[in-house]
Amino acid sequence: MTADDEWIRDGGRVCLDFVNTLRDRWAVPRETLQEPDDLLRWLRGAGLVTHDAEVSADALAPARSLREAIDRAVLGVAGGGLPGPADVRTINEAVRAAPRPLLQLLVRDGRLEAASAPGRADDVAAGLGLVARDAAELLLSPEVRRVRVCGSDRCGLRFVDRSQAGRRRWCSMSRCGNRTKVRRHQRRVQK
Repeated sequence: MTADDEWIRDGGRVCLDFVNTLRDRWAVPRETLQEPDDLLRWLRGAGLVTHDAEVSADALAPARSLREAIDRAVLGVAGGGLPGPADVRTINEAVRAAPRPLLQLLVRDGRLEAASAPGRADDVAAGLGLVARDAAELLLSPEVRRVRVCGSDRCGLRFVDRSQAGRRRWCSMSRCGNRTKVRRHQRRVQK
């Protein structure tokens, strides 16, 4: 990944941000996880692995496979279907590597409750397990029906539409929304 290519984290869920590491799916897909270190930097930037975590040279293929399984599963369920058995297996296998959440206590409204913190993983496989766990949680929640693909004809990023009306069209108004509106305005003016 080049230095001027920053990670886009507009998905609203860590699993969708991970899916969005493959850019320009609408045309010729552009891979941002080109080197094992790219994967490690993405996981660190997402706060999923400790600073001293290391990545092996063979970590990219399973990471990319997980990314595509999450994408197919989420879009399938968001569209009213079910994920394929192979995608379910891939996600479940990755979830097994996730560290267990840390049990913590919380006093709320005069009552003692259990709370958990996700913590950080010590290695890349466990970090990917945290991504997969987030995907599993999304797939089991009603929020999955609010997953959208950016409406820009030059984007294709996935995001959760948390707008009150449920009609958000862009992954980011500042990036895709404004650019699309400017292009449309310029076309109308030129006619």
